[in-house]
Amino acid sequence: MTLRILLAAAAVAAGLAVPAQAQTYPSKNVTIVVSLAAGTGMDAVARIYADRLSHALGKPVLVENKPGAATTLAANAVATAPADGHTLVVLTAIALSINPTLFKQLPYDPDDFIPISLYAKSPFILVVNPQLQANTVPEFIKLAKASNPPLSYASIGNGSLQHMSMEFAKQRFGFEATHVPYRSTSQLATDLVAGHVAASFNEAGLSIPLVKEGKLRALAVTAAQRLPLLPDTPPFAEAAGVPDYEGVSWHMLLAPAKTPRPIADRLHAEMARIVADPEVHEKIASIGLIPNPPMSIEEMQRYIKAERVKWGGMVKQLGLEGSQ
Repeated sequence: MTLRILLAAAAVAAGLAVPAQAQTYPSKNVTIVVSLAAGTGMDAVARIYADRLSHALGKPVLVENKPGAATTLAANAVATAPADGHTLVVLTAIALSINPTLFKQLPYDPDDFIPISLYAKSPFILVVNPQLQANTVPEFIKLAKASNPPLSYASIGNGSLQHMSMEFAKQRFGFEATHVPYRSTSQLATDLVAGHVAASFNEAGLSIPLVKEGKLRALAVTAAQRLPLLPDTPPFAEAAGVPDYEGVSWHMLLAPAKTPRPIADRLHAEMARIVADPEVHEKIASIGLIPNPPMSIEEMQRYIKAERVKWGGMVKQLGLEGSQ
């Protein structure tokens, strides 16, 4: 009888421990690990949310950049971190939807995370060096077909959305182009402006200022609609006559999968309030991203699975499965 009472008491205590832990959360600084370098659009937006989240949680929320290895460094660092809500990560479609098919073996699994907030979608812009004799997508395709040696194009690595977008275009329109992978989008943009590479499906937030300064020429955006900051640049689907094409990444804040659900729910609720703030919307749009309305944790989990089917299928279609 005494043993049963003790076991029952232990079970009750265990059930109450998690809510109590959530009530005292956070007990120290929170770190958001960003999988791209400082100065990128992802980094800029993460810092906007970190600042707002600091005020909401009552503790400093710090941003730590951990770029490299197609975002696997950041993903693995947080997948193996203590599941207490004090270490979070910002990942994109690369880590959760592309890498599982692209890599023969990953140090983490997409199920190692619980989603907190899918707060923005990130279109890319097909940009070229202004010296390139192409002002439209059809002109670019014609030039690429005639070029010998082939034109060079840049991306932030094998299997990135930039890489797959150009490989899709190569297969769809029958031209050759030499892939030049970079470790960071800032170095990529520097070499593109200098003419060391001819073209790239580059991050909108980094490309738009360079386009407005005349240092790059924008031919198309990968979103389904035109961007307010580039109203004269058509969607790639329209410009290339490919109605089924949309290549948009996304920024998602996640925690280790075993994070107590009350803590995950607290973070989710705080982020939902921040995401709904019109001032935050304006800041996100000002750097070329598309604000995403709040989604439930379960909706985000379903979204990740759907994106994995979509992008994993494209990896296979391009013959890149297990290539890394």
